[in-house]
Amino acid sequence: MVNILGINLSEFNQAEVLKKIADFLKDGKQHYIVTPNPEIILSSHKDEEFFYVLNKADLSLADGFGLKIAALIFGKKLPRVTGADITIELLKTAAENKTRVLILNWDNSLSQPEEISDALNKKFPGLIFLVINISRDLILNQQVIEKINSFAPAILFNTLGFPFQEKLMYHNLAKLPTVKVALGIGGSFDFITEKIKRAPKIFRALGLEWLWRLGNAFKYRDSGRRIKRIYQATFVFLGKVFKVKFLNPYLYRKNVACFLFKREAGKIKVLLVERRDEANHWQLPQGGTDGEDAEKAGKREIQEETGLTNIKTVATYKSIHRYSFPKLKASETFHGSRRYMNDYKGQQQDLYIAELENLNQEIKINFWDHANFKWVELDNLLASLHPYRRPGAEIFLKKFKSLNIN
Repeated sequence: MVNILGINLSEFNQAEVLKKIADFLKDGKQHYIVTPNPEIILSSHKDEEFFYVLNKADLSLADGFGLKIAALIFGKKLPRVTGADITIELLKTAAENKTRVLILNWDNSLSQPEEISDALNKKFPGLIFLVINISRDLILNQQVIEKINSFAPAILFNTLGFPFQEKLMYHNLAKLPTVKVALGIGGSFDFITEKIKRAPKIFRALGLEWLWRLGNAFKYRDSGRRIKRIYQATFVFLGKVFKVKFLNPYLYRKNVACFLFKREAGKIKVLLVERRDEANHWQLPQGGTDGEDAEKAGKREIQEETGLTNIKTVATYKSIHRYSFPKLKASETFHGSRRYMNDYKGQQQDLYIAELENLNQEIKINFWDHANFKWVELDNLLASLHPYRRPGAEIFLKKFKSLNIN
């Protein structure tokens, strides 16, 4: 694996990827494959569920020349394997082997089912396939599920575009038991239907596909959006890569720790959450401030991580604790949602203290960050936390006790 801005990318070349997919089709398990490009990686930094889903994929193909450059900056080599190329090769193999193929097509995409069907029949004779138009809802409705299962495909392509296609695979694959390999391939079928002309091979080989797309962007009604995406995938992405490589290792990320308590049966209890990526790692809810003050960031983090909204701000403290991230061993890879461990030296924490006012509120922890939650009595707080979290918690606890809350 090569880690680029927190996203794990597979180091396989195209031939190795196709061999892995062939093995996936035979092993009896279900697998999903993602094809991150620079824009997708940047988007995942603003969507923690998307970030988690990308890193849970069975294969993560580097679909962008900018990722090769980024890997070199980090001292790694990374083959580029595009979703468009893999799609073509899989369709050829499926036609030869009579493997059933399903295409879940975004109902607002350039290519519609009739056009996709005509193109597939011409270019891949003998291919057994079904094209279904769907919206960008993340959960398939029962009628669509029944139609898919009746067709019994082994390979699923979906063209919803990120992050919808990746989230759809994650949330629905288990409902489609015959599907052994699912791929999110964005606009790859638009190349097959020739709705979009792909850059010449020389541009792709030189890593100038973005320049080709820029030159052709004005042909489309959404040219402004296309130009913005190209800018994000080139200048913004590589700017962030340089920042992470050369500047962030000396900086502390701005973070807020959330000390949420409730009064119950004459006792004060504090909310702890268990990290999804590390069993028995209990901590206070926390997250990046994203430029917000401690109160605003704290409320947002509590709502995002627990679903709780009816809380009363008691106190805030700015920059009261700083800690460094543990160094990963060379053999270790990055998993879960801790995307900033490879970016920064550590975290500079604000403290947000709040009280849960409505005790009947249901806690709904987000699945990508946490596996469980619990309320612990104030006297048991430090002993209940992971040792890594205790130094900061000691400071937070002193601040809380200084408020003389009974």
